[in-house]
Amino acid sequence: MKPIIGIISRTYHSETNKKINIVYDDIITSVIKSKGIPLGIPYGEDIKPYLNICNGFILQGGDDVDKHNLKTIKILKEKNIPTLGICLGMQEMFYQNNLVDIKNHQINLLHDININKNTLLHKIIKKDKILVNSRHKSAIKDTDYLVSSTSKDKIIESIEDPNQLFFLGLQWHPENLYKIDSNSRKIFDYFVKICDN
Repeated sequence: MKPIIGIISRTYHSETNKKINIVYDDIITSVIKSKGIPLGIPYGEDIKPYLNICNGFILQGGDDVDKHNLKTIKILKEKNIPTLGICLGMQEMFYQNNLVDIKNHQINLLHDININKNTLLHKIIKKDKILVNSRHKSAIKDTDYLVSSTSKDKIIESIEDPNQLFFLGLQWHPENLYKIDSNSRKIFDYFVKICDN
């Protein structure tokens, strides 16, 4: 059976002010194309019942750090369950009251990042430099964890915990580049493969 990837929902309100759970279509598609089975996890749900169902978890992008997600991340880390964080998801994974506002990364343009050797990200992509997209208003200023890539303007672009099986956060959105970018596909392919072990 293909690995089941739990995608933690974000909450928004519809135009009629109804509360809705959001799982971004590009993340669903990326998981499917990388031979995983996506499963949306309702916002606010206790993650524990899903630990026996899902082989790995994805934390999506969003607007503000969510305290419930911080509790969920703590459990995933304690259980050493493969976890991929995207944009806000990364910021939540490595949150230590260490976020700063930035202005020049809010437009969805491509830019170079430098990938550090001897990191999981370098092992996955096998390149020292790649193009990524920008669409975020905050960044992690500093961290006790391993920084695996940075932009030219010294913004931390990815962080990982080498003591975990797979605990990788990305500041950019590889799901939006999946169809056109082999590096984005490598990240999802590797993540789903790890979840299948």
